[in-house]
Amino acid sequence: MNELLKFLFAPGFFQNLQVRDALLIGTLIAATSGLIGVFVIIRRQSFAGHAISDFGGAGAAVAFLLGLKTVWGFLGFGLLSALGIELLGKREGERDLATGIVLSIALGCESLFLFLGTHYTGQGGAPMMVLFGSIFMMSHSTLPIVLVLAPITVILLILIFKPLLLSSINAELAQTRGIPVRLINYIFIILLALVVNQNSMIIGSLLSTALLIGPAAIAMRLTHRIGKAMILSAFIGLVSIWIGIVLAYDSYQWLPSHKSWPVSFFVCAQILLSYFISGFIQNQKLKRNEKKAGAVKLIKEASIV
Repeated sequence: MNELLKFLFAPGFFQNLQVRDALLIGTLIAATSGLIGVFVIIRRQSFAGHAISDFGGAGAAVAFLLGLKTVWGFLGFGLLSALGIELLGKREGERDLATGIVLSIALGCESLFLFLGTHYTGQGGAPMMVLFGSIFMMSHSTLPIVLVLAPITVILLILIFKPLLLSSINAELAQTRGIPVRLINYIFIILLALVVNQNSMIIGSLLSTALLIGPAAIAMRLTHRIGKAMILSAFIGLVSIWIGIVLAYDSYQWLPSHKSWPVSFFVCAQILLSYFISGFIQNQKLKRNEKKAGAVKLIKEASIV
């Protein structure tokens, strides 16, 4: 047993404070991402999630330039972009257009502030930190922020679950039943901004939607029940981030240069592999259902004869 643990975990894994923080922060963020990701797919707002993360990246670059904590840049600019998308895209058909506008502004601002931050601070690692994240480099003081935001996000999501589900499937029907669809949309986009930009802190603004969309897409291939899909999505996200942290820590020993590989690479690679596997499982289910349907049809025809 001890030999197996030594093989799986490099020396000092469980004693390292940064690793413990990474596991706790990663667990909270991956779980909330998995829960809300199902609704992102249902509402077809994956593109919005990407735009919000890039605008949050621009905010992180500004914070880095000013010597502030990047977490406030991610969250502050992310919330502004989310509200901007909802204000500009009042009708469903306008959402993609509004998202595209916000995304173009976000990318421009992000590139400018990353350039300024690198030029004036002399720290060339800023673009890598903002764009691709580094969960091991996160400050211990970030932990309380995540400990507060993650439960709040989950509680609010539970409170608006039924009206959010109905408005996501059929907004007109929801309105006829007295549901304040516009208010629900604002609450959801704010929750999305909080989750996406917490993702950005651990796997970067460019890859944050992988943890948001990937597990949810996999879960929805395996089940059509929304509640079950949310739980399964959260579980897939947790496994992805845990394995990613272990492999990133162990990778320090893999090469003579002793440089750890990024957590984001392992997380995204796992999600892609799991997505392919879920597609295979889904196809096998469809084939079995077709065979059952064919057998039932033959039985009915035989009974008629």
